[in-house]
Amino acid sequence: MEIRLATEADWPRIIEIYNQGVDDGYCTADTEHISLESRKDWFTTHLDQRYPLLVMTDQNKVAGWSSLSPFRPGRKALAKMVEISYYLDRDCRGIGLGKTLMEETIDFARQLGHQHLFAILLEINNISVKLLEKYGFAKWGEMPDVADFGSKRSGLLIYGRKI
Repeated sequence: MEIRLATEADWPRIIEIYNQGVDDGYCTADTEHISLESRKDWFTTHLDQRYPLLVMTDQNKVAGWSSLSPFRPGRKALAKMVEISYYLDRDCRGIGLGKTLMEETIDFARQLGHQHLFAILLEINNISVKLLEKYGFAKWGEMPDVADFGSKRSGLLIYGRKI
């Protein structure tokens, strides 16, 4: 396994993995697949070295990705607080890759001088809750029943930690 900065050539695979999360119904609040075109601005934000998009590859195939995103851009007092996001290919889950990706992303954030990480996730995403707690994240906030999936509802949780 290798973890490296994403390139534009990785973008379609990143979208594919994200859309698996949409299909799973508990990984994201998106309810429909996204397109590369719809995420171009997001990808452009992650060309900035302070807010990297990382990919985990296995034999040159992207198995997962993580990102560090700015929080409230332009607000200097919050400049060292970043949002962490992460997704693994469905076939690569449950074998410890999430731990490796989390460790490397936290380390990357530390090297960049960020001071706080936070994640926003659906409360029904128990796998992510356990992963975040394993790495020292604590619940910083909750928005009950705000995500409406039609047949089910979920709250949003905010988890964070100092690094």
